[in-house]
Amino acid sequence: MFLENKGYCPCCGQETIFKSGHEWLRDHYLCTKCGCKPRERALMSVVEENYPNWRELTIHESSPMDRGASVKFKKECSNYIPSQFWPERKMGKYYEGFYNVDLEKEHFHKNIFDLVITQDVFEHIYHPDKACKQIHRTLKKGGAHICTIPLVNKNNPTEKWSIIKNGEIIWLKEPEYHGNPVDDDGAPVSYHYGYDLCSLVEEWSDFKCQIESIDDLERGIRAEYNEIIIMMKE
Repeated sequence: MFLENKGYCPCCGQETIFKSGHEWLRDHYLCTKCGCKPRERALMSVVEENYPNWRELTIHESSPMDRGASVKFKKECSNYIPSQFWPERKMGKYYEGFYNVDLEKEHFHKNIFDLVITQDVFEHIYHPDKACKQIHRTLKKGGAHICTIPLVNKNNPTEKWSIIKNGEIIWLKEPEYHGNPVDDDGAPVSYHYGYDLCSLVEEWSDFKCQIESIDDLERGIRAEYNEIIIMMKE
């Protein structure tokens, strides 16, 4: 066992044991009660700390998962609106319990959400400037987009990894795919972000952006690329 300790899980709200049999904690340091990962516990902690009344708010989550913070939002927030992205289906329609939403071209009205949540989504968006503007438009004043994005470039500049041209992926770097909840082929990576992300977000939109990093074994929060990005609409 690489790491094992007792603690409290922010996602399932239980005393638990966190375990990882692998040095790559980001995907292997799991809550033994609910199976959530460190970045999901970090995101839930940031939401709890900044929006303790989140259960009473209107929350849009893009590409939710079947564990962790997504499950908690679905169970405990009565105004929780989940969406997925099926490019081959009609946008704005309801399929399999989700709205079909392209974050770059949202159908939602403006000023309707208190929070927008995305977990490891933005590194797959080809026009993040458009997505930031759309998310900002749909948020109420004082609302926030709270998200996980692996900042793999750290202190190095953000790099574009692939582009779409005539509906086809053109790789600028080595092809890279991550898991996709609605496509077994995975999601192509479009960007490798660095800590310059906040400057980019503030160039693209009217958000005020900050990065929060948590390291807390008692909450099972320790891993690579574990930062939480908070984009505030003032």
